Amino acid sequence: MARIAVILFNLGGPDNQKAVSGFLYNLFSDKAIIKAPQPIRFLLAKFITWRRQKKAKKIYSYLGGGSPILANTQEQAEALENKLRQNFLKDTVKVFISMRYWHPFSQQVASQVKDFDPNQIIALPLYPQFSTTTTASSLDNWQKTWKKQGHLASVTSVCCYPTLSGFTEVMAKSLQKEMVQLQRDFPGTPYRVLFSAHGLPQKIVEQGDPYDVHIATSAAAVAEKAGLRPDQWQITYQSRVGPVLWLKPYSENVIRELSNQHQGLIIVPISFVSEHSETLVELDITYRDLALEAGAAFYRRLPTVGIDEIFIQGLANLTEQAMRSKSSITSCSLEGYCPSSKSGCYQRTQLKGQP
Repeated sequence: MARIAVILFNLGGPDNQKAVSGFLYNLFSDKAIIKAPQPIRFLLAKFITWRRQKKAKKIYSYLGGGSPILANTQEQAEALENKLRQNFLKDTVKVFISMRYWHPFSQQVASQVKDFDPNQIIALPLYPQFSTTTTASSLDNWQKTWKKQGHLASVTSVCCYPTLSGFTEVMAKSLQKEMVQLQRDFPGTPYRVLFSAHGLPQKIVEQGDPYDVHIATSAAAVAEKAGLRPDQWQITYQSRVGPVLWLKPYSENVIRELSNQHQGLIIVPISFVSEHSETLVELDITYRDLALEAGAAFYRRLPTVGIDEIFIQGLANLTEQAMRSKSSITSCSLEGYCPSSKSGCYQRTQLKGQP
């Protein structure tokens, strides 16, 4: 009987107001986020944390003081574990959660995984689209931490799944349902579908990060399945921080422009698989207020895929493909997701756990 450990990776979030500054410091001290050498990165992280913590605390105050991302990820982990156990009755499967910038950190989780004593480990990020700032940072951190455990279990890392049917199908069905309802509520009213993704500094993309290509791939897949014409939708980027140039167009600018034309808006959170501050506050409060004050005919935001059965089955399928994979290939090529013109996809490795 095999013992299989599946690790779900996410960014994490502060669980209360006192944790906000620690979370922000962990985020901005990551060399994948700020590439400056030490001690410059340390000083920048301290400065940005000091400057942003008041605003961040206000954002999390709308959510009861902390982020719901851990609770949402725990629900996804439980659903995935139940699905995998149904498919592998003869094996013991356990799903763990490892957060990058707040508890549970990889050190704690690696110790738990070692106690579980698995034969195989599947590293599964909850980021459909690959970026060096999310997927690579989480997996690099895990690989280094796990190596110190001295365990012999091999690790197979899933890189990305921007067109995973379990992801795009759920989003497309939700979008179709919303469009049908809008025809009843606002017949004949023009509207635009905005695929809003978390932003990324432009210079990171220029260095070869494939994130923008993956976002475009996801959005196009959902749009096609939902039956949208090219003139009915576009991609925008939210959550910009600081004065540097980020991926454009910015969500708030597009929302303001279309709202001034009195169009309706449907917002699709294309880079998120669970609800947290960027969806529940930025999309549902900040951008909604902006749109309605600027004259939008209506503002609708689709839910994230969460624990939808189709999405969880898609994650289970990815996990099973990774378990069967034997050759040393990029894990993206399990379904061919890494554009040849972009670098940065994470490699499948066999870690022997030597400290």
